[in-house]
Amino acid sequence: MLKLHGFAVSNYFNMVHLALLEKGLEFEIVTEYPSNTPEFLAHSPRGKVPFLETEHGYINETSAILDFLEESQGGRPLLPAAPFARAQVRTLIKEIELYIELPARLCFAEAFFGGVVPEAIKDKAKIELRAGFATLKRHAKFAPYVAGNSFTLADIYFFYSVGIAAKVAMKLFQFDPLEDQPEARALLKQLSENPHAQKIAAESEAAMPAFIAYVQARK
Repeated sequence: MLKLHGFAVSNYFNMVHLALLEKGLEFEIVTEYPSNTPEFLAHSPRGKVPFLETEHGYINETSAILDFLEESQGGRPLLPAAPFARAQVRTLIKEIELYIELPARLCFAEAFFGGVVPEAIKDKAKIELRAGFATLKRHAKFAPYVAGNSFTLADIYFFYSVGIAAKVAMKLFQFDPLEDQPEARALLKQLSENPHAQKIAAESEAAMPAFIAYVQARK
């Protein structure tokens, strides 16, 4: 059986978790935090989560895990069948990850965990977030889903990246990146009402105290 390694506060872990649930696949969760021990690095060479344990071995990096699930595990398809449409979904995924999630992630420590991020990094993140949300507005269809009329992997990245990035923008930079994107805001609300997403949200909330303890122990 597939085993998903990671912890429920991680948005990338939750991306894979939601994909597994939406595809209707059988799997187990193994809760663990990033580590640089030899044993952990043998499964995830950068020492990060999530990673997926399969009958063939271990797969790290969220995008690779999701592609593996699509290509080999059956269940509900989360990518279109047509090559061009698949490419559009993957493009939207990369735009969301590179231009929205990653700039916001640079500021997570200050936005959510009481840390301090250097002003130069925050200034760069603010510029990149504005550009990233403008890219989303130009490319996403929101009809009603990110790539069109069907739920895809792009919606999973959108849900677990855009919402948290918008919180960073409002908390640290005092601008609402979705102010002129009501369709995006509506989709976030719709996805938050997905029963599987609600299950994951509840698990994430329950896991937060243990995660905070883990972070504090590392200081």
